[in-house]
Amino acid sequence: MSLQEILIPSIKIAIQELFEVTIEKIEFQSTRKEFEGDITMVIFPLLKVIKGNPVDLGNKIGNYLVENVTEVEAFNVVSGFLNIVIGNEYYIDFFNGIKTNEQFGFVSPKENEKAIMVEYSSPNTNKPLHLGHVRNNLLGYSVAEIIKASGKKVYKTQIINDRGIHICKSMLAWQKFGNGETPQTSGLKGDKLVGKYYVAFDKTYKTEISELMLQGKTEEEAKKQAPIIIEAQQMLLDWEAGKPEVIALWKTMNQWVYDGFATTYKNLGVNFDSYYYESNTYLLGKEVVQIGLDKGVFEKDPDGSVWIDLTEDGLDRKIVLRSDGTAVYMTQDIGTAIQRVKDFSDVGGMVYTVGNEQDYHFKVLFLILKKLGFDWASSLFHLSYGMVELPSGKMKSREGTVVDADDLMEEMTETAQKLSEDLGKLEDYSKEEKEALYKTIGLGALKYYMLKVDPKKSMMFNPEESVDFAGNTGPFIQYTYARIQSILRKANFDSSVTLSAVEMTLHPKEKELIKQIEMYPEVIQSAATNHSPALLANYIYDLVKEYNSFYQTVSILGEENHDKKVFRVQLSKKVADTIKTAFKLLGIDVPERM
Repeated sequence: MSLQEILIPSIKIAIQELFEVTIEKIEFQSTRKEFEGDITMVIFPLLKVIKGNPVDLGNKIGNYLVENVTEVEAFNVVSGFLNIVIGNEYYIDFFNGIKTNEQFGFVSPKENEKAIMVEYSSPNTNKPLHLGHVRNNLLGYSVAEIIKASGKKVYKTQIINDRGIHICKSMLAWQKFGNGETPQTSGLKGDKLVGKYYVAFDKTYKTEISELMLQGKTEEEAKKQAPIIIEAQQMLLDWEAGKPEVIALWKTMNQWVYDGFATTYKNLGVNFDSYYYESNTYLLGKEVVQIGLDKGVFEKDPDGSVWIDLTEDGLDRKIVLRSDGTAVYMTQDIGTAIQRVKDFSDVGGMVYTVGNEQDYHFKVLFLILKKLGFDWASSLFHLSYGMVELPSGKMKSREGTVVDADDLMEEMTETAQKLSEDLGKLEDYSKEEKEALYKTIGLGALKYYMLKVDPKKSMMFNPEESVDFAGNTGPFIQYTYARIQSILRKANFDSSVTLSAVEMTLHPKEKELIKQIEMYPEVIQSAATNHSPALLANYIYDLVKEYNSFYQTVSILGEENHDKKVFRVQLSKKVADTIKTAFKLLGIDVPERM
């Protein structure tokens, strides 16, 4: 039973007996460092229903708790805050109950509870994954794992944008300039090869625009009349018409990309339960649009286009079907959402991991699905995240100036190698062990740096700063974990025994560390509810800071009292277990040695 679960009923009884008032909600917060106490009750809300001085009210409730609640040892009141001191016995009993529980903080899914589908990645097939995709994948994967840990069944999915003018540009450039080049003959990953021709198209297109402008065309006219864009538009029409040779090339080049993506996903440590392809889904919503027309949700304009009027909802009119009957992105997304619920009948909500430039799109999508009468539409969430920038500025994929995801991971590993070698503690490592460690540190640095930032915020990614072995970084936390593993290896005694709470006293640093561990289940729930891995990442950092303060203040293996030594080893192990399971939710590995 948590501390709040113990205190809330007793405080409600105290208020009823002392003031003859019934209170529904009790507000707690952490006790400020400068005051004695383990948990603080906020008195001010009581003043709405109880007349009196907040200090007097706090003293009366505090005295009641000391007299009637075994766990409460003392209290003090500062202004309108009741700081409650909890006895050591509660913390030792709590610790004994969790020290061997590997799933501490995790909740099993309830039977018959609806599942959550989390969509992330969702790339175009004309270029490799880049830095922006890295943040997307890490956020989506981690949110899915955190929601799962909080007690929900989760499906991970993506929709691959495998059709449209973007892939036709790469296909056409490959036809013109590729000379039959393949991933095998070029030695390039398939996604990089296709991306190379996307850049080649753009260079040719710009050259043709410049030539037409020299002939007297306006820039707008030149963009429309450039021969290569006209050819790409014709290729798109041929694709939509099912022209065999175009479809064959499209399948071949997309497969190159899929194979490349698979390698990147594996190296990044993310996975999916299902895949949806835009080429299969872009017509899915047309049938739904007709149903919506029949229900009066949509309206048809004189030119035959179909719209929905959301002005009364504070939005605008939105087209869902063009006058020629072709689908728009909104139509596709409507159909895809409905299809997913058909494919996974237990899905009761979805999380869309998409950048904040699409905020308006998802407001409209969710509102349309509600108006169509789907009850699960109220459980849709747009995990809107800010863009990632580098010290050198924004990325431009058409110009080939993006930060490639594969190159970034390789660079992070190399940076981790240089810093690790500078520390000079790897003499007894084999080559394979060193390479594995460099990758663990490098990817841990990348992932933690990305995930510690609130998803809603844009961020500046600094590779060198992220691999620092001090401060709020992945390597700093990994190093603490490895330090604890070293302690556990040196502990040449049985540390599995359970020590009696009655016979033990806690050092203040031990107590603070247990209090920090106790917060873990609540942090998982909060991170899941808020779709924010940052809450979990920063909790781990706070836990590690608390452990390092403990490590520097008290002796562990050098402690003369055997029971104390056993307890501190057990406490160290529980901190390591918490780091490992929390980092796993972020997709980060921990090394046994560093």
